[in-house]
Amino acid sequence: MATSLKIDDALKERVQQLANERKRSAHGLMLEAIEQYVEREEARESFTREALASWTAYKETGRHLTLDEVSDWLETWGTTDEKPVSECHE
Repeated sequence: MATSLKIDDALKERVQQLANERKRSAHGLMLEAIEQYVEREEARESFTREALASWTAYKETGRHLTLDEVSDWLETWGTTDEKPVSECHE
């Protein structure tokens, strides 16, 4: 599938200058930028879906952890005295 992208002359020049400085093609630079953008936006959409699913589950079950429970666990996170995360409760 071939796709074309029209950009104004000022942006085209900026891309070309950056490509030259990095000893890369403008095409390769733009492709990398588009790939990074798509990956970031896909991750954002995934996060949103997970957050909405969590909110729905909470509304259905009421199961949760309090801020203090999470904070207590996070204070030990990554230490040799790391505590296990508390069990969710209603």
